[in-house]
Amino acid sequence: MRLEKFYGNIQQDLKLFIFILCILCCYRAWFMWQMSGFMGEGVDSSEIAMAMWAGMRLSLKSAGAAALLAFVLSTIPNLVFPKPDLDRVKLFVGTIVSFILSVLFQARFPYYREFHMTFNMQVLQGANDDVVSIFWMAVEEYGFFWRFAIAVLLTLICWKLLKKLLSLGTFALPGFSTGKGRALFSVGLVVVIFLFSLFVRFGGSFSYAKGINWENAGVTGDEFLNECILDDFQALYRVRSIGKKMQSGKISGVRPERIREYAKSIAGNDSVEADDLKPYLERRAKGAKLPKPRHIFIILGETWMQWPLLEDYKSLHIADGLKGIIEGPDAYYSRAFMPNGDFTSIAITGLVTGLSEVNIRANYQPRTFEEPYPTAMAEAFHGLGYKVDFWYGGIPSWDSINRMSTAQGFDNFYGYPDFHGPKQSTWGTTDRALFEALEKHLAEEPPTVHLIMTVSNHPPYNLDLEAEGFDMKQEIQEVSKLPYVEDAEELARELGHYWYMDKCAAEFVKRVKEKYPDSLFVITGDHAVRSNPGTRPTMFEHQTVPFVLCGQGVTKDIMSKDAVGGHTSITPTLVELIAPEGFSYYSIASSMTESTGIAFNRDYWLTREVMGAVDLDRTEYLPGIAAANEAAARERLEEVMPGMRTISWWLLEKGTSLKDEEK
Repeated sequence: MRLEKFYGNIQQDLKLFIFILCILCCYRAWFMWQMSGFMGEGVDSSEIAMAMWAGMRLSLKSAGAAALLAFVLSTIPNLVFPKPDLDRVKLFVGTIVSFILSVLFQARFPYYREFHMTFNMQVLQGANDDVVSIFWMAVEEYGFFWRFAIAVLLTLICWKLLKKLLSLGTFALPGFSTGKGRALFSVGLVVVIFLFSLFVRFGGSFSYAKGINWENAGVTGDEFLNECILDDFQALYRVRSIGKKMQSGKISGVRPERIREYAKSIAGNDSVEADDLKPYLERRAKGAKLPKPRHIFIILGETWMQWPLLEDYKSLHIADGLKGIIEGPDAYYSRAFMPNGDFTSIAITGLVTGLSEVNIRANYQPRTFEEPYPTAMAEAFHGLGYKVDFWYGGIPSWDSINRMSTAQGFDNFYGYPDFHGPKQSTWGTTDRALFEALEKHLAEEPPTVHLIMTVSNHPPYNLDLEAEGFDMKQEIQEVSKLPYVEDAEELARELGHYWYMDKCAAEFVKRVKEKYPDSLFVITGDHAVRSNPGTRPTMFEHQTVPFVLCGQGVTKDIMSKDAVGGHTSITPTLVELIAPEGFSYYSIASSMTESTGIAFNRDYWLTREVMGAVDLDRTEYLPGIAAANEAAARERLEEVMPGMRTISWWLLEKGTSLKDEEK
């Protein structure tokens, strides 16, 4: 009886396996069809078929995991206790898996539109973010309720179909005349189950070498199709795997065993012999190029992407404020500038700590709250006689940004409740309220460096733009003229919030320059990811943010044309521009006045001519560049990135001591 029950249960498990595999393949095909606008030009049916085939192979693993769960919860118990009918357990497992897949399937659409990836490292960011704010953003901006209703409906359909499938009969156990025949069948059944499990485990193969996994699944030449190959379970598994690797230092360029080598080269202190990192990171200012400003303002704009500054998008007129600043005689602009990462907290932690992203959340790292890192922004400016304040249009406690900043030496942190700004959305107040509050505060301040983080250009996009003077109808018309735009009205609404941020920041700069002409401004963005000019952005459009320096003494040639830099370059650049000769400070990054010629974040890098992906053989020229030495750029990346990443990882994980050096 046990063997007969086991044989029937195995067939039911196989039905469940095939059912889940079909769901995954159907959802993949549905997503490809509905989001086909994201496919590159020239994609043909053979590539689509290749993606579907590779996706089905990869989804064998996901379906196998669901079947294994049912096997453990029902088939094995029935082998021990054959009387209970546990088919309902299989139905329950299948229904729960179907529900999860349906919810993830509905979430995949807005997620891909925002980040141009199936679930990626942003998931980990969201897990540590303000969950309530994210929920209301999902409700107001991404149709949470109607998408959830569709997911429930899909689950009900799956439940009905699976119930029908499981109610169908199974093949009877063959009759055996002898016990030996029964034993041989049992052994054969176990062997078949083992081989089938092996085949599923390796994604349609019997070995890892010939199998498929999320790391080698990108078999087509199209990024969209390569992302479609990963079902939602595999995409989340990718997030988990990368997160674990990065947490342990297994990220491209992090090489703890070479820490002393990188310490000697990072700032040119190769003659230093010490068991502490700090002396290796010391730099000496070359001498001031600008008169020392009374106030310094570092404006970090929410999603202040660079592409609206390009000639191709001038008809949108959403970056006229920043363009006006750039065109002024006291401004310098570089387009060769990279954010520290893909989300706000990584940009902020990069500026505050002076460390590159290595997927260790500095704002939750216990060491961050013990004492400032030697590279911390506030440490350098305190040495020059400035107070250092943070002005944020959001909630101070968001992502522990206020605690981290003050622990890293900031004198004050002001969130919108502190200056009584009106609440505009779940994320905070308006940019106008933020800038006006800071402007009123200046009269009573000593020389101060202000790090300013705006919030208005963020979902939910709920500003009354027409009341602010934005011509939405005209913007929709202009956006409609762009190629590869999926929803012109929605994109125009997003760009209207960019316009508002740009307008508020430009007006603030103008007013402050009139009242305090001895001020210095840096304007950049926290990241570019989220808002693209269409479904097929270039790497430059998808990733880069502007770098604008303006104020007393600034000229167009104060630095070389398109000096390359990133968020960690801002503090050393300002120090080199205003500090007296010989002033001592600590930084992993070079000043843009003497740039290394390359900047990077977790996934991308660029020079003033070419841009590429860190872990992929993919490059493109910057706008207007006809040719560049891509191989030389990649070599330069390998010279610079490992040192900055390794030292950042070491400081976050181990502190300044080198006595715990890994062999």
